[in-house]
Amino acid sequence: MKYFLAILIMAGLYVMTSHGAALAHDEDKDKYVLVIHGGAGTILKEKISEEQETAIRAKLEEALLTGQAILERGGEAVDAVVATIKVMEDSPLFNAGRGAVFNHEGYNEMDASLMDGRDLNAGAVAGVTSVKNPITLAREVMINSKHVILSGKGAEEFAKSRQIELADPEYFRTEKRWNQLQKALEKDIVRLDHDGDQTSDSITDTEGDPIDPEHKFGTVGAAALDMHGNLAAGTSTGGMTNKRWNRIGDSPVVGAGTYADNNSCAVSGTGHGEYFLRAVVAHSICALMEYKGLTLAQAADEIVMHKLVDMGGEGGIIAVDGQGNVAMPFNTEGMYRGYIKGHDKPVIGIYKD
Repeated sequence: MKYFLAILIMAGLYVMTSHGAALAHDEDKDKYVLVIHGGAGTILKEKISEEQETAIRAKLEEALLTGQAILERGGEAVDAVVATIKVMEDSPLFNAGRGAVFNHEGYNEMDASLMDGRDLNAGAVAGVTSVKNPITLAREVMINSKHVILSGKGAEEFAKSRQIELADPEYFRTEKRWNQLQKALEKDIVRLDHDGDQTSDSITDTEGDPIDPEHKFGTVGAAALDMHGNLAAGTSTGGMTNKRWNRIGDSPVVGAGTYADNNSCAVSGTGHGEYFLRAVVAHSICALMEYKGLTLAQAADEIVMHKLVDMGGEGGIIAVDGQGNVAMPFNTEGMYRGYIKGHDKPVIGIYKD
């Protein structure tokens, strides 16, 4: 009888221990976060059709669920960020990858960057024209090169040497983006650093998407916290419609458009790149947290809603810190954005609420 009772007690302890371990594992699974953006600017509800809004929300949700699946099984933040951004790069709905806008010469120049908060390792590419998913090349630069940024033909030569998937120019061409370029050329609405006094009317296409590059910043990005406590961020863009002279914005510049540090937060930005570069937006948010002790919300608000505004810069950021707090401030009329925490359902926004 005593032997039987001992077995029962041991079995009970095993069940309790096993159950406790499962609970702890489940709690760990709740400690991951993914936050994304798909661009900011003059995004007004009355200018976007119901069908277009539905499609945008569906793609943002798909991107979030793709990253969530990686984080759910214990995957790394870097992998989740890359996979998430690839979903948006593959969609013509966003100004990145397949949906990239055209430059003045009539082809697509794309930029991307990626940063790992564990060791501050980073990789970026600028001005690539034939790389199907620029964010994958940014990761390759980060992991398998001694450099941080590669550009143009050199970046594409590196892509070929690493067997990164390429695509013909026709893959990136969409009629919507081509028509935007034609209207931009007709209106001559490219804005340069030295002509700050130049103004232009904001014009929209038939689907209500702003054509004026000063009114729509269609970059995509993601930031993640994995269940191991590590942070990562990435950004990808086609730049500005009708841009000239191989112009490069903030998206491939570590510290401006992308930054991740386990000591503070992970940030991806979308906005007028010249201002994000001058304000070193992404790193500034992290620095305010690390050196001044500000919360993520306070730091993000200080840079996006005050410093950028005072400079005349437009845009927004998405960010997550090591405790899973999320920030998504923007000083424009709207920003495609969303986040997901653990097992929760995706939360998605478009307009200024």
